[in-house]
Amino acid sequence: MALMLVSRGGFSKVNKGIPVLVQSLKWDSARNGPTICAAFFRTGGLGTGTPHETPPMRQTSASMDLPRMDINASVATADGAIVGPHGLRPLEDSAPESQNSNFQAASGEEDRRRNNELLEKAVNTSLACMTTIYDALTLPLYFFVQQPWKQMALHNAPKGILLDEEKMIYGSATPRSKLHQELLDMNIDTMEKVLSYAVSKHANRKCLGARDVIEELEVMDPITGKMVKKFELGDYQWMSFADVNEEAKNVSAGLAKLGLKPKQKIAIFAETRREWLLTAMAAFKQNLTIVTVFTTLGDDGVIHALKETDVTFLITSEELMPRLVNVLPQVPSIQNLIYMNPRNLPVTESVLADIPKNVQTISYSDLVKTGETAPFEEVKPTKHDRAIIMYTSGSTGNPKGVILSHNNIVSGMRSVLDILALSGQPELETDAYIAYLPLAHVLELMSETICFIQGIPIGYSSPLTMTDASLGVKEGTKGDASVLKPTILAGVPLVLERISKGIQTKMAERGKIVELIFNYFYNYKVGWYHKGYDTPLVNKILFNKVKSLIGGRVRFMAVGSAPLAPETHEFIRAVLSCPIVLGYAMTETSSCGTLGNGSDLTVGRVGGPVQCTKIRLVDWEEGGYRVTDQPYPRGEIVMGGDNIAMGYYKNQESTDFYEEDGTRWIKTGDIGEVHPDGVFKIIDRKKDLVKLSNGEYISLGKIESIIKTCKYVENTCVCADSSHSYPVALICISQLHVKKLAGKMGIVDRSFDELCRNPMIEEAILNKVQSHVVLHNLNKFEVPKKIHLVPEPWMPTSGLVTAAFKIKRNNVYKQYEAQINEMYNSYR
Repeated sequence: MALMLVSRGGFSKVNKGIPVLVQSLKWDSARNGPTICAAFFRTGGLGTGTPHETPPMRQTSASMDLPRMDINASVATADGAIVGPHGLRPLEDSAPESQNSNFQAASGEEDRRRNNELLEKAVNTSLACMTTIYDALTLPLYFFVQQPWKQMALHNAPKGILLDEEKMIYGSATPRSKLHQELLDMNIDTMEKVLSYAVSKHANRKCLGARDVIEELEVMDPITGKMVKKFELGDYQWMSFADVNEEAKNVSAGLAKLGLKPKQKIAIFAETRREWLLTAMAAFKQNLTIVTVFTTLGDDGVIHALKETDVTFLITSEELMPRLVNVLPQVPSIQNLIYMNPRNLPVTESVLADIPKNVQTISYSDLVKTGETAPFEEVKPTKHDRAIIMYTSGSTGNPKGVILSHNNIVSGMRSVLDILALSGQPELETDAYIAYLPLAHVLELMSETICFIQGIPIGYSSPLTMTDASLGVKEGTKGDASVLKPTILAGVPLVLERISKGIQTKMAERGKIVELIFNYFYNYKVGWYHKGYDTPLVNKILFNKVKSLIGGRVRFMAVGSAPLAPETHEFIRAVLSCPIVLGYAMTETSSCGTLGNGSDLTVGRVGGPVQCTKIRLVDWEEGGYRVTDQPYPRGEIVMGGDNIAMGYYKNQESTDFYEEDGTRWIKTGDIGEVHPDGVFKIIDRKKDLVKLSNGEYISLGKIESIIKTCKYVENTCVCADSSHSYPVALICISQLHVKKLAGKMGIVDRSFDELCRNPMIEEAILNKVQSHVVLHNLNKFEVPKKIHLVPEPWMPTSGLVTAAFKIKRNNVYKQYEAQINEMYNSYR
């Protein structure tokens, strides 16, 4: 019996892959493992130079060091174990099947390790031969069809240019797009003009879509044991651009009839939904300023934002009405409450009875009807008028109200269009954007504005209903992504990290061979990608199944709000088969600063400056970062341009902003380095840098970003101070992986809370985390020496993380003060 195996062991070692004919496979009791007898054929292999080089064969069969194997006596099972004359040879997660003396030795840890290594070598060798032959046959075709030299030229092209060497000021190297120029020519400089322009261009096209709730029920989650809501949802129901304009006009007229006057303020305290954007568009038609408040803020944060701005009108959703019963009595300025009511929840009537009597209430649908018959006259804003007071998520204290003018937002929007134009023009017949991030976050607001002006339909979703497997989706119901099939989406690092861990866990659960095949072709694809090629066959056979998790059509994803681990960036980009571009910005910069483009093949960098933004590096002596550093200039990032906010509400004396040479600048507090192609990389943050008692500086954010890529970790907060020589960490652990680990350790019949308090589990997780971060090249003094396991996840409603899941460090330190002190004071 003979078997033809073809493979290679990763693109970087492609020259080692050769065709092999397996002649026999048998069990060698002396070696306690299977052996292979194989014949090798001389052939060419793809080199590690340019993708189209084919150097001569440089290996012989002896160089592969393969053992002998008798295929009639031993075979590999589907889960990757080796079956030989003495029974099943288990792998790492397999349990012994026999207790006889011959099998006891082979079932040990060393034997399982050897079996795994042998299986990995066999799989990789066979796959290497296969891909080597395939590459040799198809490379000429791919070379001329895909034209990788063009991709490499785009990759190597400068993304930023040095404008002032003395002041270290960089500007954009991206050419102005056709749409950008058209908006300038037409003097589109306010959000009201953006709405009018989009309606005139795309009047009858789909604009905003939402799904109706058919049924809602509560079921017990088998993992957490808690009751959760499940929804059965219908298809997307769409409003055209003309419909959106008409409803915005009616809402605007309704607000005017209720007494809201131009330049006054209206607060929006609601989840991301169609009515949120419609209300904002209505406000801009009357030159109203909208105040945005995160729904994930605690009551104190909500009260602070509403009281500080003295708003008289508040719009919210039915779901949030119960919270307002406690909030409104403490905000006496509010006179009108408008609630969005698509589902007419039974609780609404009782909640309305508890609203303070001095507050007039009206439903959103009634407001629209009021506006249909009310006289309407637009009061158009100027570009210097306030558009938004956007309250931050308050990661370092009370949320701050960032004042953004119409010109701030539109300048940023035009500049982002330049980067998007590099990826091609929007496909209006097929493109769709899925909206699930908080609209109170500047990233989501900017993303939807950009889609709106380009005529790209926006379908509304939520983290609870986004995929088929989302927590809020009833069994048998499709998630929003499966129905909408989006082509464009915005993401935050924590979401992508969870997707990455989930995919890798699924592959591991399907057996060792499946995991090896997946990992091999992942490395294969990444290797070709960095040479300027795509791998369409691998995409179709393997990665399209992964891509289908979010609809199967995503062609562009932008990620911001927090650092994304390079390995997560690389993995998601490969398995989704689309560009994942990173950006760097702040609420104070209107979500514009730097933005990568799809032609950049690197990971971990945040792109060059956009058109409206200048970026300068300033020495930070205390941290040891200077613009004269080699090989790359480093320093605090300072951003300037038309997109820089007007300031903080009732805090105009802030020293974060300053004017110089006719440009408005903001000090970001982030440390960056700039590469020769004008691309920036964020390497530190002033507030995250801590000096240990041994004199070493550590970056808490850097350590956290690495720890979060460990499969046992959902979130983490690293703690350190100058009185100790090492950091410690609070870790929210993955329930699924920790329960599996406990089972392997023989710890069964324990609740998740009990597992988190178990010293053996804690020690095991500490070892896993320490091994993981060492592999990512952390210095010894950066590795946490002790950890505390947190059983409950940190959600924005807890006040411990922001809406983008960034750590609210002060809040975490305060809540876990006793546990932090125990880690530093204990001797275990």
